[in-house]
Amino acid sequence: MIASFISRVLEFFYPPFRQWMPFQTFRYAACGAYNTAMGILVFFVGYNFIFKKQLVPTPIVTLSPHIAAMILSFMVTFPVGFYLARYVVFSGSMLRRRHQLFRYFLTTMGSVFLNYINLKIMVDILGFYPTISQVINVVIVVTFSYLMQKYFAFRGAHKH
Repeated sequence: MIASFISRVLEFFYPPFRQWMPFQTFRYAACGAYNTAMGILVFFVGYNFIFKKQLVPTPIVTLSPHIAAMILSFMVTFPVGFYLARYVVFSGSMLRRRHQLFRYFLTTMGSVFLNYINLKIMVDILGFYPTISQVINVVIVVTFSYLMQKYFAFRGAHKH
C-alpha cells in the first residue's frame, strides 16, 4: 500500500527531527509540504499551459486564469491531502471515512477563510506588505489546520 511506503520513508528521515517534534507532527509537516509543493506546481502548469493566462468562460461565470488555476490546484490537492492525512498522518483515527472527509472539507474551508480574512486585515487594514503578511499567515493557518485535523477531522486514537 502507498501509505505504508510513505510512512516507512518518513520514518527513515525522522531521526534528525526527533528532538524538535513528535513523529505525527513530522508526518503532518512532510505531507503538508509535499501537498503544498504539488499544489504550486499544478497552479503553475494550469495558469501557464492549460489556461494559457487567458480568461476561462464557464456556463455560470468567466474565471480569471489565476482563479481557474487555483480551482484546478484545489481539485488535485484536496483529495491528495485527505488521503495523506487519513492514511499517513492520522491513521489511528477511528471515525468513519465519510465523517473524516466532511470534517476535512470543513477544516480546509476554515483554513481558506482564515487565510483570506487574515490577509485582508494585515494588508488592507494594517498596511503590512503582502509577502510578509502571507508568511505570518502561513504559520497561523498551518497551526489552525493541524489542530483542527488532529482534534476534529481525524480525532480518535492517534499514532505518536
